[in-house]
Amino acid sequence: MAESKKHICYNCGKEEYKIIHKGVRDNDKIDVLRCSNCGLVFLSDDSHIASNFYENGGMIAGFSLENWIKNTKTDDKRRFLLLKKRIKDKIVTDFGCGNAGFLNFAKDICKKVYGIELQKDLYDYFKTCGLDVFSKISLLPEKSDIITMFHVLEHTKNPVDTLKELKPFLNKNGSIIIEVPNAKDSLISFYKCKSFEDFVYWSCHLFVFDKNTLKQTIKKAGYKIKKFSYIQRYSFMNNLYWLLKKKPGGHKIWAKYDFKAINTIYSFFLKLLGITDTMLVEIVPD
Repeated sequence: MAESKKHICYNCGKEEYKIIHKGVRDNDKIDVLRCSNCGLVFLSDDSHIASNFYENGGMIAGFSLENWIKNTKTDDKRRFLLLKKRIKDKIVTDFGCGNAGFLNFAKDICKKVYGIELQKDLYDYFKTCGLDVFSKISLLPEKSDIITMFHVLEHTKNPVDTLKELKPFLNKNGSIIIEVPNAKDSLISFYKCKSFEDFVYWSCHLFVFDKNTLKQTIKKAGYKIKKFSYIQRYSFMNNLYWLLKKKPGGHKIWAKYDFKAINTIYSFFLKLLGITDTMLVEIVPD
């Protein structure tokens, strides 16, 4: 990126920013910027996300469906257990449902589940699962009580318009539940782990929100926050492995040392400081 080139912040419209990371893990020509005014973290370029990028499976290139399902199962189950009471007997649409792992857990307790997914080669699989999945939300046969978006908003070029698009497809008193990575992840904001930064900044994450910048985006889209939570997806051993070995996968490699009590205490303090790896927010039209 040429140093003289200016970039306008998506949230506040300012042209004041700092380069916080040169290059991303899969493209050394794209830098990671932080707005000096509002703090939004965003990429210096999004032109690589063409109109058919997600339709053609560009985000998971090189992954087999079997491995993809296996790798996401823990998160899919975590989300289901966390939201089980909230979604029971409701009409639920998972926007950007990916391999439909969450929907496969949720379908037996919900009144009805739907998925929205761009990737074309997944549709035969969805049929084998008995799921109704559509390429765009306007094709839904009915409105939803809850729309979920798990690690989707940060992939969109225009998060505000995406959220606005969903609003007409909510039932009265309906809400949207959003999960996104936290820009203030402890490995970045507290431990300053360079190897983690080299790994986690990725060309498919066009934005990385913290609590304040996520609130700004939500407000611009015409919603208000009903509930906000910090979530720690990865364990103490995962974080420790990053610090000592500078590699991912510690929660698996050191699984025998990953005691529940340690993770509970560790997660508690990360939540208290607002430096968990993930944020979960439920929003309603304002």
